[in-house]
Amino acid sequence: MRVGLDVGGTKTDAVAVDDAGTIRGRIRIPTGWGPDAVARTVIDAVAALATEASVDLGAVGSVGVGIPGQIEPGTGRVVHAVNLGVEELDLAAAVGPELGVPVHVENDVKAAALGAHALHARSGGVPGSMAYLNLGTGIAAGIVSDGVLWRGARGTAGEVGHISVDPNGPLCRCGQRGCIEAFAGGGAIAERWARRSALPVRDVFDAADAGDASARQLRAGLARGVAAAVRVLVLTADVDIVVLGGGVTALGERLMTDVAAELSASAEASPFMRSLRLTERIELLPPGSPAAALGAALVGAEGDATHDTEEALVHG
Repeated sequence: MRVGLDVGGTKTDAVAVDDAGTIRGRIRIPTGWGPDAVARTVIDAVAALATEASVDLGAVGSVGVGIPGQIEPGTGRVVHAVNLGVEELDLAAAVGPELGVPVHVENDVKAAALGAHALHARSGGVPGSMAYLNLGTGIAAGIVSDGVLWRGARGTAGEVGHISVDPNGPLCRCGQRGCIEAFAGGGAIAERWARRSALPVRDVFDAADAGDASARQLRAGLARGVAAAVRVLVLTADVDIVVLGGGVTALGERLMTDVAAELSASAEASPFMRSLRLTERIELLPPGSPAAALGAALVGAEGDATHDTEEALVHG
């Protein structure tokens, strides 16, 4: 049995996966704020799998954690997880002794990419390569090729959010102008919308439908940013498919329709871009998918066993 946790800004999703690839238990608990509270959340989530989902913790061989922020290569150390109040935390060292099993840590988007690939394989399609594009407060992607996560030389493969696509565009928090994230990140859209709302991006879409000019501009920019990210991922990594996930995808077909229209419009003058058939290479991660936690469970498998576990999920 392997446990995977997706530590989010407000909630932590935890799953227990057996050797056949079946999810045997799943729970959600609130995420604490700050390094000590985040470590306690991980420990409490594993315990909750036993108390609330009847998972036998004695059968657990590893724990994988997907978490926002940068992960120092080869370590369990998290840095700059600002949405969790964590500047630096050796998470594996903090929770490993109490859990009593190996703990492996990965960036949450990269973990979700592994999980999305495994789920896609189980549904009957086994893409040779996939990009998972997370549309949340920020924008980032994870790339999986032949079941293996591609991290790059310094772990930044897939950081498409800070590619500038318009030097005259809106200011991005990274200091550049016109970044993909400045157009399509939920945080950037909420800041530019500047109206109190529990769901600002949905509010923007609703206002755009009602004819609000500023909302229409923001909505068009979101589609432009997502389409640009899709083009970057296909043109650089030539992935078979790009799976869209994250909180912004709760817009569902409203988002997909806009993105597909933007991709089609940009390809009208280019036979080469039309040949890539980009609108056929994007899809939405189903709502409520356990991809991130499942991917963390795959990350938690030791050494080469990570790939073997995904193969079990594919064929199980």
